[in-house]
Amino acid sequence: MTSASSILEPQSNPALYVAAVLTLYVDLPDTPLRASVPDQRQARTWFDRGVPLEVVETALLLTCLRRTVRPDDVPPLPRIRSLAYFQPVIEELRAHPAPGGYLQYLRVKLRNIVDNPAPAAVQKSTFSDDR
Repeated sequence: MTSASSILEPQSNPALYVAAVLTLYVDLPDTPLRASVPDQRQARTWFDRGVPLEVVETALLLTCLRRTVRPDDVPPLPRIRSLAYFQPVIEELRAHPAPGGYLQYLRVKLRNIVDNPAPAAVQKSTFSDDR
């Protein structure tokens, strides 16, 4: 018999796990507003493979930070269109686990970037008094 508390744990409940992954995914910058059916399948695959939710979240945040912290002279990357985009980083983290506290660090780092975006480069008008 399944205990009531285990039903509410994402690691033991595929529906909660998939919902948690998809919520994390769509809340990230440069991701779709809604998850697709293939995204749902990808999240379920990670559940079936026993990928801890913490590893998934770390991979999502780390990938977004890697995309954000780039030289100014490099063109921006296109938007992320699939949850499968994060698979290589999940494999990287499974092979080389992140140190304790790293997930919290990534959360804070990404929150600071999202809350305080760099000012956009703006060309000054010839009518501006800034010359």
